[in-house]
Amino acid sequence: MIDPELAAVFIGSSIRLAAPLLLAATGEYVSERAGVLNMSVEGMMLAGAFAGATASWLTGSPLLGLLFGVLCVLPIAWLQAFLSITLRANQIVTGIGINILVLGATTLGYRALFGSRSRAEIPGLDKWAPPGLADIPYLGEHVFTQTWLLYAAVLVVLAVAWVMRSTAAGLAVHAAGMSPQAASHSGLKVRRIRYGAVLFTGFMSALAGCFLSIGDIHTFTEGMTSGAGYLAIAAVIFGNWKLGRTLLACGLFGAATALQFQLPAMGVQVPSALLIALPYVLALLAVGGLVGRQVAPAALTQPYAGH
Repeated sequence: MIDPELAAVFIGSSIRLAAPLLLAATGEYVSERAGVLNMSVEGMMLAGAFAGATASWLTGSPLLGLLFGVLCVLPIAWLQAFLSITLRANQIVTGIGINILVLGATTLGYRALFGSRSRAEIPGLDKWAPPGLADIPYLGEHVFTQTWLLYAAVLVVLAVAWVMRSTAAGLAVHAAGMSPQAASHSGLKVRRIRYGAVLFTGFMSALAGCFLSIGDIHTFTEGMTSGAGYLAIAAVIFGNWKLGRTLLACGLFGAATALQFQLPAMGVQVPSALLIALPYVLALLAVGGLVGRQVAPAALTQPYAGH
């Protein structure tokens, strides 16, 4: 019989590990629905994690760290938008190039700023639990007591789902990704919509990065995203460009990552390399189309020369 406390720890860890994927994947979902494959999510998450940790460490305020993390990522998102929308450069190549640039810049900054203090704990965001839920045995402590940013993320995702499904703005985003020419003929500013979608991805990726550094482990390490941005992109594909299914994919990836720590604690001997690779194997299956037929937005990755 599974120990109830271990089960609660596993559920709570799965939710916590899925949270940054949830944030980044929601932003990427909007971007891809608008027709832009934003491969720089990984770099934007890493930049947000570094900027948030640095500002929190320097000021002692994790809220200022969160704000600074967002402000530092938005110019990177604008660069991605300028290259892929205005210059109509290859979206995959430019995204990977930005990821490499950010990895080098954050590694250099980390070594210059932190150095021997790299193990020092950085002021982090407080944990919170909804009233009443914190008192539930096992679940209250391990599942519902989470960084408040996680609950804010849930509200943001619900708001995005409503906007994309029920508002004219959501319809415009869908139109820009399905048929930009028709959207333009109907009076929509396709390039402006795509710029907004990419900048929104930057905002969400910054929150995801800050969640990692000042929301979860309260420190920063070189390359700490470890491919989480690519998993967020895979979650969108896994979810067949539907937000609900994308969120389920994030939960699956979070649970697969949590198994790295849970199975050894339960005495189950599985090669650690297999557990580490499990989320990426699932992502590979998703990208390879082995989880069902996927229908991407018709104009995804296609540059648009109009207005």
